[in-house]
Order: sequence, then C-alpha cells, then structure tokens
Amino acid sequence: MQQIAEIGCERSRQLRGDNRRPLPNDILTSSTPLVLRGLVDDWPLVRAARNAPQAADTYLRRFYRDATVLGTSAPASSGGKIFYNDDLSGFNFSAQMVRFDQVLDALRDHLDHPQPPTLYVGSTTIDTCLPGMREDNPLNFGARDPLASIWIGNRTCVPAHYDLPDNIACVAAGRRRFTLFPPAQLKNLYIGPLDFTPAGQSVSLVDPQAPDLARFPRYAEALTHAQTAVLEPGDALFIPSMWWHQVEGLAAFNILINYWWRQSPAYMDTPFNTLLQALMTVRDLPPAQRAAWQEIFRHYVFDSDGSEAAHIPPAARGMLAPLDADAARSLRAQVLNRLNR
Repeated sequence: MQQIAEIGCERSRQLRGDNRRPLPNDILTSSTPLVLRGLVDDWPLVRAARNAPQAADTYLRRFYRDATVLGTSAPASSGGKIFYNDDLSGFNFSAQMVRFDQVLDALRDHLDHPQPPTLYVGSTTIDTCLPGMREDNPLNFGARDPLASIWIGNRTCVPAHYDLPDNIACVAAGRRRFTLFPPAQLKNLYIGPLDFTPAGQSVSLVDPQAPDLARFPRYAEALTHAQTAVLEPGDALFIPSMWWHQVEGLAAFNILINYWWRQSPAYMDTPFNTLLQALMTVRDLPPAQRAAWQEIFRHYVFDSDGSEAAHIPPAARGMLAPLDADAARSLRAQVLNRLNR
C-alpha cells in the first residue's frame, strides 16, 4: 500500500491553524487524496481531546441541546465492524434514535473496558446536533458552503464505500486509519448490494482487517493501488469524490468532523439515479443492442465536448444545449413524464 500524499512542510505551516484565509482551491479541487497535517490544530475541540477524552466529552456537552441521533451498537464480538450478518440477510448491529448525551455517557462508561461493545454515531449534521460548535471550530472554505457533520464512536471499522461529494475529514479526537482506493478499483473490491446497505452507500464485502483472498482473490490487486494514512487529532484528509475509502477508529474515543460539497451545480441530480435506470433499461438487453447504447452514452455523455451538437442550429438543440437550472427542470419533467406513462 502507498502512503497518501502529504502537502509539503512549508505549505503545511501556512495552512495550520490559519482559519482566516480560505483553503487553497487546488486542494479543494484535487483529483487525488491529500493529507493535511495539523490543519485544525487550533480547534478548541482538538486541544481538549489532546488533554484527555473526558475533556473532549465535556467540551461537546457544552453545545448539546436535547438532540437525538441515530446510535449504532454491536456486541464486542463484532470487532468494531459495522457490517452485514453472515448471510447478508441483515446486519451485525442494531440502530435506534437516542439522545446524543446518552451516546456520550456510554462511550465514557466504556473508556477503560478491554472489550467494549461497538458504539457509533454516523454522519450527523453538527448544526442540528451541537449548535454553535461549528462556529467555535471554524474552517474557511471561502465561497463554498459545505455541509458539516460529526462522527463519534469507539474502535470501529466502516468498510470501503464511496461518497458523491468531495470532502475534508478532520480528526478532532482519537486516531483514524483511512485506506483509499481509486474509482477504477471497483471490480476488485467485491461490492455488496446496491439497495440494501449498512448506512446508505454500497460497501465492499471484503473484511479489511482479515481479507479472505481465497474468496475475494482480486482484492489483492486492489491493495496494490490502495493509499493509506493514520491521522492524529488536528490532522485532516481531503477525499475526492467517488474514491472508495474504509475508515477505522483506533482509539477508545474518536471524533471526526466532515465537510461535504459538490463541484457540480445543485440542479444536477445524483448519477446513481441514472445507474438505477440503466440497470432497468440497458443491462439485460441483447449484447448487440447493449453495445449500441454503450456507443450512444459514449458519444452524448462520456466523450461529450459540445461538438456532438455543433451541426444543429443553437435554437434547435433542445436537451443537447448546455445545461442550466431551467433546462434541468425541463429535462427532469420529461423524465418523470416518461416514467409515469
């Protein structure tokens, strides 16, 4: 496995703790992962966590306002994995809405337990759960207005999955190991169901802590392309859109702050909707027809540079014209109309 690229020391000094200036655009639009050591060193939450997990716990409770979160728990035998059961008919964990302070209580009570149950709260909007904490621990994105979320738990392991937005993940407490795979490694990751998932995204079925290469032989090839990094409190990682990543919490008390944004306009739908339609309409066509549609998608979508409509007068290009919010609204209406026939 390779180490994820780290920004140079000089640049790191420029970025560290300086939340008055926006993060550089070349970082926020990178097509490869980047480790940003010490990016949020000066956060009050990070300083508290460096003192002790109990200090970070006390700091979080300052902002708690009777919010409920989706709390996940699994027996100690799960080894921290948030995953399926053995036959993929269900999951190895249970989840229910609980008060956020109850999660903190449970984590505190098991801090020194040698084999605690797995306790985990996944992506939860900070402004809803802990109002005011984001302002107290700022990160400057300039004109971007990312969604900020918090992840909290003990020793956990979330299998490889992708996210559509770009994101920066900031370790605020504990330690995290990230292992990332380029999008092209999809076929080697043995992805599970698309419509029955542990947390909304499809995940790799390979156990990252003990991969069964007899059952999943191509995973060995994925590992040759993997990039990994262990982050300490104050460190951050830029994860580009669509990169597969597995995340492990390595301490008894871990807090991760994520910022999510898309580089595409808000009026653009998720491409996953297109995938679902293609499964229904294209995948099971006869091979010759499927190849014909592959060429159509290549011409109009994947190799599009505008020239495919250059021979059509601009006023007559219709859905082949450049997309904007109005055109997207019209196109969506046509799609819905066709689906409802």
